[in-house]
Amino acid sequence: MSTSVTAMTQDVKALIREDLAAKPDGVLEAVAEARSVPLQRVLDCLEPQAAARVSGDLFETVWSDLTGWGDITFVVHTRDGVFECKGSVPPGTVGRGYFNIHGEGPIGGHLRMDRCCAIYFVDRPFFGKRSCSVQFVNEEGGVMFKIFVGRNEDRSLKEDQLARFEALRAQSVGQAR
Repeated sequence: MSTSVTAMTQDVKALIREDLAAKPDGVLEAVAEARSVPLQRVLDCLEPQAAARVSGDLFETVWSDLTGWGDITFVVHTRDGVFECKGSVPPGTVGRGYFNIHGEGPIGGHLRMDRCCAIYFVDRPFFGKRSCSVQFVNEEGGVMFKIFVGRNEDRSLKEDQLARFEALRAQSVGQAR
């Protein structure tokens, strides 16, 4: 990489870190859009305790664990809107080039699992409350979808899911080493 490209990359990282410091519980997609970078670049600028990255090769292992969490919030966030649905993560199988989700509830479909290059375990404040999610990132650095630890009626995180999130993060990071 040339010196000028390296310097520009470092400058963008510094700007992203400034944005994160100014609004530590803000919307990460807003930072990515303001800096004209894929969301993965923003995730990579979070402190290690806030975002743990593992290989997308762990897709099936991570998905399988998520099927036992109970009701979660499944989110697809694009420039044009945020799509959220609540329900349990259904099991899936690989076939015909897709990871086929066998759900009869609100979560179902077909994913290009082969395009998942990284999975992030994100634990950071969001509008003043702790938020934990598993974010699946594609080859271009965009987030394919996110799965959030569920909340109780008082908006606190569900303790059983939080424990599963922390255990899955530790197990996945351990497998990546």
